[in-house]
Order: sequence, then C-alpha cells, then structure tokens
Amino acid sequence: MKLTLRIWRQKGPQDEGRMVEYELDDISPDASFLEMLDVLNERLIVEGEEPVAFDHDCREGICGMCSLVINGTPHGPERNTTTCQLHMRKFKDGEVIDVEPWRARAFPVVKDLVVDRSPLDRMIQSGGYITAPTGTAPEAHSVPVPKPDADRAFEAAECIGCGACVAACPNGSAALFLGAKITHLGLMPQGQPERWDRVVSMLETHDEAGFGGCTNTGECTVACPKGIPLDVISTLNRDFLKATVGGKKK
Repeated sequence: MKLTLRIWRQKGPQDEGRMVEYELDDISPDASFLEMLDVLNERLIVEGEEPVAFDHDCREGICGMCSLVINGTPHGPERNTTTCQLHMRKFKDGEVIDVEPWRARAFPVVKDLVVDRSPLDRMIQSGGYITAPTGTAPEAHSVPVPKPDADRAFEAAECIGCGACVAACPNGSAALFLGAKITHLGLMPQGQPERWDRVVSMLETHDEAGFGGCTNTGECTVACPKGIPLDVISTLNRDFLKATVGGKKK
C-alpha cells in the first residue's frame, strides 16, 4: 500500500505544533497502525530526523495507551477497536490519513502524539478503588452477587482508561470513564462501604482537572474501543445525587 500521512508534530508543550506530511510505500495491509508508524520512524531515524513520539505498550488492545485520533476519530474508523488492533487493510491504497493526539484541555500535549493523561490516574487515586481489608481471598461463592449485577459490573470493568471518550466529547468530559468506574465498584459488595464518598471525591477530582461537563451527546460511547454503554453516566449521576442531596455521604 502507498499512503500519505499527515501527522501532528509538536516538540513540547509550549510549541505551537503543525501537521507534517510523509509518504510511505510498500505498507502491508496486514500491518497494524502502530506497526506502520514503526516503519515510518525507522525511516526517519535512518534519515537523521526525529522520530514521531506516540504512546504504546501492550499492543493487544488491553492497556489503553495507543491514544491517537485517526482521520478525526479516536482510535480510527473501526468500532470497538483500539489503535494497536487497527489494521491497514481498513484503509485504501493511496489514502491520505491524518494522525493527531487527543484534543482536550485536560490532556495537554507532551510531544507529537503523546498527551498527559495523568488526570485519569488522579481520579482513580481519589476513590476509584476498594480499601476495605478482606484478608485472604474468600471462597468464590461466599458473597452472592445477582447475575444481572455481575454482568453489568463486568461490562463496566472493561474500561481500559484510554481517554477516547474525552477526545470524542465536544465538552472534553470524562463522564463515561468515571461512570464506568462508579458503576463497576458500586455494584460489588466490596465497594459498598466507600460508595458514596467515592462518587463525590472522584467527581471533584474530575472537575478540578479541567474536564468539561457531560451533555449526553453520546459521542463518548461511539468512540469507546470497549463499547462501554452510555447509561453508566446515569448510574454516576444517580449515585452522586444520592450521596449529596440524599445525604448518604458521611
């Protein structure tokens, strides 16, 4: 395949940045999108140029590091697929492909296609975990969980924290990410002791980080590579109201 890449290049957070065009030949249709970028970087290094900086880790669709906006869509044109699992056969020979970083106030660009997504980590640190001591692992069936609750908790737990929902949202909101964490932990018996404190502290951290408010446009769930449903945001809102207006938060 022959491709024309227009890639966002930015030396650092204070640099204005610009789109730079590159021509690539002989790209295998079976290569992943990141493998295609590896080919470009190998050529740039040989030519004495600075390689394109981009995030990656597992390359198995699990870690959520491959945060790229491809032709205006987070993670690219294929639904429920991370960038690292996107293959070049999804593009046409001779196509022009724009590659940009996540665009959100809460995700400042570090370099080229790399953004600072530490605000997601700070939300987790503020309450997105369970601190209740449980001792050794209990017997699997000693704490009954209704099947619908277990299924929904597993569905929400599939969130990999990539931030595609933020990049897709016109308001730059992380409500889908936050809703997934609140839904997952709020349905489990182990998550009940801190349930109401958790939702308040995580929402406060969300707002402090500069994420926008949710207006339920639904772009987040369309861009989510794991198909997290939009209604986890309803769970988030309901828990927050119960914690504050309902007086459940201690």
